[in-house]
Amino acid sequence: MCRDNRDGKGNYKENGRKMVTVVVGTQWGDEGKGKVIDYLAEKVDIIARYQGGANAGHTVVVNNKKYVFHLIPSGILYPEKICVIGNGVVIDPVSLFEEIEYLKNNGIEVEGKLFIAENAHITLPYHKILDRVEDTFRGKGQLGTTGRGIGTTYTDKFARIGIRVVDFIDDEVFMEKLKIALELKNYLFKEYYKEEVLKAEKIYKDYEIYRKKIKKFVINTSIYLNEEIEKGKKILAEGAQGTFLDIDFGTYPYVTASNPISGGACIGLGISPKKIEKIIGVAKAYTTRVGMGPFPTEIKDSIGEELRKIGNEFGATTGRPRRCGWFDAVLVKFACMVNGIDEIVLTKLDVLTGLEKIKIGVGYKYEEKIINSYPFNPKLFSNCEVIYEEMDGWKEDISNVKSYKELPKNARKYIEKIEEKIGTKITKISTGSSRGQTIEKD
Repeated sequence: MCRDNRDGKGNYKENGRKMVTVVVGTQWGDEGKGKVIDYLAEKVDIIARYQGGANAGHTVVVNNKKYVFHLIPSGILYPEKICVIGNGVVIDPVSLFEEIEYLKNNGIEVEGKLFIAENAHITLPYHKILDRVEDTFRGKGQLGTTGRGIGTTYTDKFARIGIRVVDFIDDEVFMEKLKIALELKNYLFKEYYKEEVLKAEKIYKDYEIYRKKIKKFVINTSIYLNEEIEKGKKILAEGAQGTFLDIDFGTYPYVTASNPISGGACIGLGISPKKIEKIIGVAKAYTTRVGMGPFPTEIKDSIGEELRKIGNEFGATTGRPRRCGWFDAVLVKFACMVNGIDEIVLTKLDVLTGLEKIKIGVGYKYEEKIINSYPFNPKLFSNCEVIYEEMDGWKEDISNVKSYKELPKNARKYIEKIEEKIGTKITKISTGSSRGQTIEKD
């Protein structure tokens, strides 16, 4: 049944109230979205996560205390804010309640502040096992996944044998769908992967506690969000990973199994594109990548090691060391286009302090041809030579700088060169992990 969109006088209302801001990563994830979400959350009412799973790792530092989030939006640190896990997220109940317990132990109440989409899909033990064994069986083609069952949960979703939250909390439906899923999984485990088969009764029993616990959080989040928009409430939509881990636009096959780009917010939350007011991109002042896949601007000498050490470039979820490289303006420019980015938040500028020279990748060269845009061809992207522009660095400590004009001249030149190359304005600069270490440029 369609919702009546008329006012009290019988006239149809305009269906285009724009109350949603989307925050997206413009590189390979780990851009500092957690801090940016936390910083922006102060001025919104609801923070909603729209894709990914427990493979995400958003780090926020408040009052010198570090919090790491995997499923719950980092806006939960504000007592008066509502947080939503949307239908585009795949939910590992074990990870979810470990996170809820972790927050409670740190004095952060979740109940009444967190809502979970009833049509989000559930990650179960067989998803994690399949994730691990499938990547092993790829041999040289291994993707280096986190092993948390994210891709395999999305596979079941699109194969139409997935188990949604609404199924998970219904005793009869859960057992019925669990048996159907295990028919296929156990065949693979036994006949192909030589793994132990799983019993539906054991999973049913082991997850009974989570099914009871999760019920109090479950609602139709699409209806909720749209109703709140109509009331004039401001919503901040956050994704996990980054543009170049997007299943369609990333460096396939070394990508995640969902759409972190801004368009994923509409699908992952059940809101219309008409509701989006602004799209903010987050870019690190250099580039990092976890795991395998092409990385043209990767630095393979001592400077790369120095960036990793100073920037603490280790995965918040896996602890894996991140590969470090120079800022790639070609990638970020493409990200700005495909996401429709209005402005950029530049993070970790402080990590570059002390470098004599800093490089920006501005193009690629392959077989004597100059390429000025991001190529989908993996052979080209894996073997291209990067065209750089080199700039002078700065030595002044910028971690406590409060205004743009106080930044060293060379730091400002670097920021303005990035703006020029990506064709998008930078409005905020992060110079450290805490909330207060954020500069408003304009």
